Amino acid sequence: MSNQEVPFGAAAPCCPPLVQRRVSGETAAALAPAFKALGDPVRLRLMSMIASAEGGEVCVCDLTPEFDLTGPTISHHLKTLREAGLVDAQRRGTWVYYRARREVLRQLAGLLSVESVPVSRV
Repeated sequence: MSNQEVPFGAAAPCCPPLVQRRVSGETAAALAPAFKALGDPVRLRLMSMIASAEGGEVCVCDLTPEFDLTGPTISHHLKTLREAGLVDAQRRGTWVYYRARREVLRQLAGLLSVESVPVSRV
């Protein structure tokens, strides 16, 4: 890892955007699980619901009714998001509350950013 790269999930951006510099194999291996987790439509919707939740967190009891899926299936998808490092979970009594890991989302967005790249004119 170069001295500019920070491990996935740390507070600082992990790497420059794809359009500025190639991603190392180590960085690609660290980032791929998060992108893979978001590649499923149900998980992408769950991530959107969690990230946009008022107050910054949402109870699983509010997520489950939004889908025509069983509770265990939703739990599986949430576990995948958690294992990919995209969300944190906290149990409160019988319910689990989910919060987006915004620093991780910033890293993923930063990697895909094309805004700061000067346009070359040929």
